[in-house]
Amino acid sequence: MAELTTLARPYAKAAFAFARDHGDLASWATQLKTLAIVSEYGKVKDVITSPALTPEQQASTLLSVCGEELDSKVKNFVELLAENKRLALLPEVFTLFDALKTAEEQAVDVELTTAFELDDASEKKLADALSAKLARKVKVSTAVDSELLAGAIIKAGDLVIDGSMRGRLEKLAKAINS
Repeated sequence: MAELTTLARPYAKAAFAFARDHGDLASWATQLKTLAIVSEYGKVKDVITSPALTPEQQASTLLSVCGEELDSKVKNFVELLAENKRLALLPEVFTLFDALKTAEEQAVDVELTTAFELDDASEKKLADALSAKLARKVKVSTAVDSELLAGAIIKAGDLVIDGSMRGRLEKLAKAINS
C-alpha cells in the first residue's frame, strides 16, 4: 500500500497543480473519480494490467469505456500514465488528489451516523457547529443506524466523536466490569 502511494504521489500532485492552476479542481476530481472506479472494474482492470497489450491499447480501452466523461486534458493524463505503465495507480491517484483538493479548500469530510433521520435544519446546524469547532468548511455525509438507539457518531478525518447511546452504554459496561 505504501509503495502504491509513493508511486502515485507525483502524478496526483502534478494533476492537482495543473487543475488548480487552471481553476478546474472540481472537474478533475470528478473525472479522476470516474477513472478510479472504472479502472477497478474486473475486465477493465485485467486490460490495464495486461502485459500482452501495449500502453496505447490499454489507454485506448480505458478511455473508450469512460466515453465522453473525460475532457482532452484528462485523456492526455491517462495516456501519460499508460506510457509510464501506471494506469493501475488511478484509484490511489484519485485518493491523493482528493486529499490535496480538500486541504486546498480548507474543508473536511464529515461522516455523520445518527439513530434517526435528521431534518435539513438540524443537519445544517450541526454542520455549522462542526465548521466553527474545526475551523474548516464541513462537507457532511449522513447515514442512519438504528442500532445506535439515540444520538450520533461523528467522524472527521482521525477525529471520532461518539455521542450515541450505544457508545455510552458500552463505556458504562466497561467501567462497571473493570
